[in-house]
Amino acid sequence: MKGKINKKYSRIRRYTKIRKKIQINCSFRLVVHRTSRHIYAQIISYNTSVISVCASTLEFKKLKIQNIYTGNKVSAKLIGQLIAKRALKKGIKIVSFDRSGFKYHGRVKELAESARISGLVF
Repeated sequence: MKGKINKKYSRIRRYTKIRKKIQINCSFRLVVHRTSRHIYAQIISYNTSVISVCASTLEFKKLKIQNIYTGNKVSAKLIGQLIAKRALKKGIKIVSFDRSGFKYHGRVKELAESARISGLVF
């Protein structure tokens, strides 16, 4: 029990530091949230807190992508490409990467790298 509490507070401490740095730098932020089964990405305007673009692995049913496990790096890479494509369509090119306290490793890293390759700058 004690390990889970420390893990939660460590994540909270990380994301407060990240958001303080982002608040100074940019007007749009790419927010990533991950669970064991899904990964979610949103681009939020920092000034008005309005969600401009969003993508998640929950959309795979709508996109008719079947037989892909939604909790792995392949699906995170697809979500990174999808969020970048939608952001560029809306005219958003420069964003700050808000990983919500998650470590830059694994699925979060794959999402970020595929969004960069697809045209987002952060």
